[in-house]
Amino acid sequence: MRRAARRWRTLRTVAAAVVRRPAGAFGVTVASVLVFAAVVSVWWTPFDPQATDLHAAWLLPFQRGHLLGTDRVGHDQFSQLLAGSRETLIAAVGSAFLAAVLGILLAVAAVLSPRPVGAVVVQAIDLMIAFPGLLLAMVLAAVYGGSLATVVAAVGISAGVGVARVSRAEIARVLSQEYVLAARAAGASTGRIVRKHLLPNIAPTLIVQLSLVMALAVLAEATLTYLGYGSSPSTPSWGGLLHTQQDYIRVRPLLVIWPGLAVALTVLGFNLLGDALRDGTDPRLRSGGRP
Repeated sequence: MRRAARRWRTLRTVAAAVVRRPAGAFGVTVASVLVFAAVVSVWWTPFDPQATDLHAAWLLPFQRGHLLGTDRVGHDQFSQLLAGSRETLIAAVGSAFLAAVLGILLAVAAVLSPRPVGAVVVQAIDLMIAFPGLLLAMVLAAVYGGSLATVVAAVGISAGVGVARVSRAEIARVLSQEYVLAARAAGASTGRIVRKHLLPNIAPTLIVQLSLVMALAVLAEATLTYLGYGSSPSTPSWGGLLHTQQDYIRVRPLLVIWPGLAVALTVLGFNLLGDALRDGTDPRLRSGGRP
């Protein structure tokens, strides 16, 4: 009970340190808006994102109730942005989850396995890091077809090996601590050590890494969908909007600006949130000191 209370106090301290920073407040706001938009768009959008209305084509913002205007076939741009936030959120959360699972498994295997096995795992991590994530996505799309699952798998795998590389050093440091050595001497199983000692201690580093993975996933989803390797054209997405509206950029540049701005602000928000989390989880920086 005391340990849970202590962890809760630490969590509140970190959260307060994050939101006190302008970068952290901006990142939290962007993440909250993305989640809110994705949830709301499941039940409500001002117009049907896929409905066409040729009588409402090429409307400018705020005309006839269309907040951000319409495209050449009358698609409401604000509704499409709201609906597209679902694909963005799924890509970000799914990629971060896959990267966390893969990264922790590889890092634990590299540190806790017998030395020959650990060396092979480390070499495999280094080899996988050298393989570009976008190229992996294209390979997966060529084999299994372009989809959101392809984006999540590619980003999750490519980011997961990076998480493993960072987590491996943290895990090795934690395992050298006296309380972990004492737990081992007392007969604690590997699973218990990982659950009770490793994961809580590497959580701050892991959270920072995953916030950056989410930023990468947002950018990768938009890029791959724009190139035709991501979400289906029938599914509203920010990358899909950039792809379909690029031919009309000279006529209606705003149609490209809205999804581009959404991607840029979301990526910036997650990156700034990662920086704020890094500072907030460091007691020296949290208290105003210097590293």
